[in-house]
Amino acid sequence: MPRAIWKGAVSFGLVNVPVRLYAATGEHDIRFHQVHRTDGGRIKMKRTCSIDGEEVSYDEVAKGYESPDGKLVVLSDEDFEELPVASGHEIDVLQFVPVDQVDPMMLSKPYYLEPESRAAKPYALLREALTATDRVAVVKVALRQRESIALLRVRDKAIVLQTLLWPDEIRAAEFEVLDADVDLRPQELTMAASLVESLAGDFHPEEFEDDYAVAVKKLIDARLDDADAAPAALADEDAAGGGARGGEVVDLLTALQRSVERARGGSGTAAPAEVADHAEAEKPSRSATKKTTAKKTAAKKTAAKKTATKQTAAKKTTTGKTTGKTTAKTTTRTRKSA
Repeated sequence: MPRAIWKGAVSFGLVNVPVRLYAATGEHDIRFHQVHRTDGGRIKMKRTCSIDGEEVSYDEVAKGYESPDGKLVVLSDEDFEELPVASGHEIDVLQFVPVDQVDPMMLSKPYYLEPESRAAKPYALLREALTATDRVAVVKVALRQRESIALLRVRDKAIVLQTLLWPDEIRAAEFEVLDADVDLRPQELTMAASLVESLAGDFHPEEFEDDYAVAVKKLIDARLDDADAAPAALADEDAAGGGARGGEVVDLLTALQRSVERARGGSGTAAPAEVADHAEAEKPSRSATKKTTAKKTAAKKTAAKKTATKQTAAKKTTTGKTTGKTTAKTTTRTRKSA
């Protein structure tokens, strides 16, 4: 299993379940690099400005939005830090719904939830509750600076978080041909149903194979014996992970009882200290963030000044040497003429 990409807690009622998030899928596509046909060198994609044609360093790149009428809004990292992300490092259960009410078109990427060792019992409790009621949990979660709605469902012994597309991200099938009247004869319907029955069976995905990927793999394997070493090796980038959160879950039955009372409009008291949300304590203050940004900016300016000073000194030295050489040549020529 690869490293966790996010750490947080599942919160349902007054119960917190500290968990780690792992990608549940991995595509088997063979990755190719763009290389120079003659020597095999990797092709680098440079960031250049469309106005002056200059190459732009990564720390000078910002996010910009262009409106339909051609206006441009540029947003900085500080602008995004000021935006509220309600989910934080918490997966908040909003509803428990029947699974058949979820449109499969909305399903996006699945992740496994692994409980912290101290949270094995509440994790199992949530898993068994979902199984017994034949429902899925609708949650809200923020991953990689993007807030999504998602489902918690059970697969074997694990709880899977499946992100969903927002309703406005699903396009309607607006094809005029679908509104046309089609005359289907009873005999045609019967034969179509007969064909379906002749190919009917149970779905076993392991019985299918990606023929194209297998053929590409065989082609590469056949060439590897005579292949030369790559001109240069590139280091892989580490995936970013989220910060840890969540306290030890204690007095589980009491937390469940209070959660039920609160959901029914009862007089459930506040959550125990160990179950309460600690997300605010973990978020760095905005003033601290601004101070850090200011320090980084000052350091960049100082480094730029030092570099400019060095370049100026180098130019003066070069100019002095050039002038000396020119003077010496002129003196030599004068003596020869004399």
